[in-house]
Amino acid sequence: MSVVEEAAPRATPAVAERRRKPRSRWSDTWWRHAVAIIAIVFALFPVAYVVSASFNADDTLSAATLIPRKVTLDNFRELFTNQKENARATPTTSSHYARWLVNTMVVAGLTSLFTVMLGAIAAYAFSRFRFKGRRMGLMALLLIQMFPALLLVVAIYLIVLHIGDVFPKIGLNTLAGLILVYLGGVLGINTWLMKGFFDSIPNELDESARVDGATPAQCFWGVILPLATPVLAVIALLSFIGVINEFVIASVLLQTADKWTLPVGMFSYVNDQYAQHWGPFAAGVLIAAIPVVILFMSLQRFIVHGLTQGSVKG
Repeated sequence: MSVVEEAAPRATPAVAERRRKPRSRWSDTWWRHAVAIIAIVFALFPVAYVVSASFNADDTLSAATLIPRKVTLDNFRELFTNQKENARATPTTSSHYARWLVNTMVVAGLTSLFTVMLGAIAAYAFSRFRFKGRRMGLMALLLIQMFPALLLVVAIYLIVLHIGDVFPKIGLNTLAGLILVYLGGVLGINTWLMKGFFDSIPNELDESARVDGATPAQCFWGVILPLATPVLAVIALLSFIGVINEFVIASVLLQTADKWTLPVGMFSYVNDQYAQHWGPFAAGVLIAAIPVVILFMSLQRFIVHGLTQGSVKG
C-alpha cells in the first residue's frame, strides 16, 4: 500500500451513501411549490370568474361558470349604448359609463400627481431641515392616519358643503372638491413613506451641490428628486389604485350621474333587486382594470426597490 493511499481518509458508510445517492431538491421544496400554487389559484380565481361573467350571455352570476356556455360581447356594447336604445338599462346606467371612466381617470391621475409632488416637498422639508414644530408636525401626520375615513364622512360632507357656498368650483358634486378631499386623506401617510426614503439618501449629496452653488430648490429638483424615483412611482401607483377603489366618500360628495366615478356608477347596476345587470357590471370592472394593469406593468421595476429602500436608514 502506498503512502498516498494510507494518508487518504476512508469514507464512512453514511458519507459514501450520500455520495452515491444525491439528495433530491424536490423533497425539500415541494411544500413551497404547493403553497405557491394554492396562492396563485386563490388570487386568480376571482379574476377568471369576472372575465367569464363579462363574456357570458347569462346576465347572472348564479349560473355563470369559468367557461361561458355562450360567449357574447353584448355586455360590453351595453356599457356604451344609449339608454333609449337599450331596454335593459336603468335610468342612470349605460349612457354614462364613458363619463364615469373619464371622471375616474381624471380624479385618480390628478390625485396621484399632486400627492407625489406635495408629499415629496413636505417629506424633503421634514427630512433635511430642522425647524420649530418639526417633531410635532410628524406626530400629527401620524396620528391623523389612525382615524378611518368612514368616521369623517359627516364632517367632510359639511366642510365641502360650506366651502361650496364660497367657492362653488370645489363644493359638492364637483371633481375638484373630491380631489382636494382625497389629497387631505393620503398626504399624511405618503409623506411619512417618502421621508423614510429621503433619509436613506446621503446628506453629502446636498452638501456637495450647495458647495457648487446650488440653492435648496435646485438640490431638491436636480439631485434628490431623481434619486427618489422608485418611491415616487410606488406612491403614485398606490394613490391611483386607492382612488379608483374608493366608494364611500365619492358616493357622498358626488350627487348626479354625470359626475360619478366608476365605483359609484357601477353600483347603480346592481343596487336594485329587480335590475341587477351582472354581465355589464363584470364587463365594466374588466375595462376599468386595464389602466391599472398598464400602470402597474410600467412601474413594476420600481415597486420592490421603492417599498424596501426607505425601511432602513443608511
